[in-house]
Amino acid sequence: MGSTVHTSNVTELILTGLFQDPEVQRVCFVVFLPVYLATVVGNGLIVLTVSVSKSLHSPMYFFLSYLSLVEISYSSTIVPKVITDLLSKIKTISLQGCITQIFFFHFFGVAEILLLTVMAYDRYVAICKPLHYTTIMSRSVCHFLVAGSWLGGLVHSLVQIIVIVQLPFCGPNIIDHYFCDLHPLFKVACTDIFVEGIIVFANSGLFSVISFLTLVSSYIVILVHLRNHSTEGRRKALSTCASHITVVILFFGPAIFLYLRPSSTFTEDKLVAVFYTVITPMLNPIIYTLRNAEVKNAMKRLCGRKVNSGVERQ
Repeated sequence: MGSTVHTSNVTELILTGLFQDPEVQRVCFVVFLPVYLATVVGNGLIVLTVSVSKSLHSPMYFFLSYLSLVEISYSSTIVPKVITDLLSKIKTISLQGCITQIFFFHFFGVAEILLLTVMAYDRYVAICKPLHYTTIMSRSVCHFLVAGSWLGGLVHSLVQIIVIVQLPFCGPNIIDHYFCDLHPLFKVACTDIFVEGIIVFANSGLFSVISFLTLVSSYIVILVHLRNHSTEGRRKALSTCASHITVVILFFGPAIFLYLRPSSTFTEDKLVAVFYTVITPMLNPIIYTLRNAEVKNAMKRLCGRKVNSGVERQ
């Protein structure tokens, strides 16, 4: 038995997809494609606006532009493959491709969690220690925090991959999901995955819960501090925090639901996963820009500049 521990008979996997009905799959294609394009354009517009607008050079917008960059990357790890699969009768992916997808999916997912935590810390310093804000949140500190978010994502993903590559996969080579993730892939393993399940539970589930509780605690502290602010200052700070809290709930709710449970496939898992892989990345730029006059004005100026330069060329 010892010699077969790291061998795998499976080299290609078949994904069952989101729905079996071809008609429903076509409807999903018509919905998912515009949503994905909106995700890339919306988040890309935030990255562009923050990089060219002099009025958006504060740490909050610096982090927001990186969050948008992560959203594009995170969504692009899953959605393009899902969209093309919706038009395919048999949805296949190689074992290496599957492991690669899991790596990047978790890498960008955890980078996003850490960036959301960094953004909460930024708001905490801005509201609770306004006199020291520019000193604490210096440009070098901001770069360090962003780099730390990427590094945290990398370490998390490497742990997941180390767990996976040691497993033997001998089939059946069918994954009951529409993309590769840990729990569905574990079902293809032909060994007891109790220990691996515990590692994933700690690395994904508990990490999500601890991060979520940290974020919620920081926003409670911020809201308590806001009582001492003027009405106008309180209104502006509440508006910003409301955007952050909305995004945190949209992201963490599904993640905690999926990774804190034992490894078993439920139909609702797929629908919950659709929410955080397809819908949430599109909603983030809408949530952040609708409630933020500075970003909206900067976008208008950017669009006005493009229109004017186009007229001048003519």
